[in-house]
Amino acid sequence: MMMIPRRNSFDLWEDLFKDPFFNSNESKVMRTDIKENKKDYNIIIDLPGYEKDDIKIDVEDGYLNISATMSSKDEEVEDGKFVRRERYFGECSRSFYVGDEIKPEDIKASFKNGTLKLEIPKKDEKKEIPEKKYIEIED
Repeated sequence: MMMIPRRNSFDLWEDLFKDPFFNSNESKVMRTDIKENKKDYNIIIDLPGYEKDDIKIDVEDGYLNISATMSSKDEEVEDGKFVRRERYFGECSRSFYVGDEIKPEDIKASFKNGTLKLEIPKKDEKKEIPEKKYIEIED
């Protein structure tokens, strides 16, 4: 005999869309690759559906900040209604530490076919990175 848990209600669509595959926040994440060359770093970010004017890039306090905003377009549907909307509307952003020596004019940016490419030159940095020191916990 097979035991099946009893449920008060059954909604196929609700159960299907509760699956982690549909509920992940990955749509808000900028998928990013970073490649190091001899003279620079290349950051490649996927931003499908965004336009060039939707993207803002700045450098502040040694951090490269990238943000992209896509406004919700109220699409009129003549017949029916949306059962599920998975396309993300809103803002997403990423920050990368590039150092105080990098200025906005040092960075080259291009955007084509939903892919943002940034070239960040390597600066000769001879600063010594301080050794990480731990604090001992007393009894």
